[in-house]
Amino acid sequence: MTSEPSPTARRSDATRAAILEAARERFAADGYERATIRAIAKDAGIDPSMVMRYYGNKEGLFAAASEMDLRLPELGAMPGQHIGAVLVSHFLDRWEHDEVLTAMLRVGVTNAAGAERMTEVFRGQLLPIAEGVCPVRDEVPRRAALAASQILGMALARYVLRIPPAVEMTRDEVIAWLAPTIQRYLTAESPQPYRT
Repeated sequence: MTSEPSPTARRSDATRAAILEAARERFAADGYERATIRAIAKDAGIDPSMVMRYYGNKEGLFAAASEMDLRLPELGAMPGQHIGAVLVSHFLDRWEHDEVLTAMLRVGVTNAAGAERMTEVFRGQLLPIAEGVCPVRDEVPRRAALAASQILGMALARYVLRIPPAVEMTRDEVIAWLAPTIQRYLTAESPQPYRT
């Protein structure tokens, strides 16, 4: 028999959720530097002391608000030639349906703490994908970084800067253009150094 959470615990969870939602929106709208605990608390409809109680300071709040699971697909049983398309499709789904990811990208391009947080997320979650498919173990970090550059670059162009040709492309077109590049970065043999 499982016990129901107490009313206090439910209120606490609801308060934390309201704070995090307000923080994500405020960080996305104002950037890390201009977002304030007071403004976030006002948006959440609570006293600023509650934000401090749960998260300690703005850095702690930002870390909690930017915590995200990319929910990357399992690629182990998948035919190798589909990895690029599956990853690009997955990220398009995430960017189009998860405002947190877009908000954190906005913060990441304007703030060192945001950039570090995005780096941690991609390092912690994309690196294991690269480890599982990369043919050269020593190249895993480099290949993951190259894949991230394509994924984040398209996200920046399409969802943050809203560059018209990037926005106007259909989902299938984006996949057709990006998937082969992601595929090559993660699974192709090492290229020969370019010589001039």
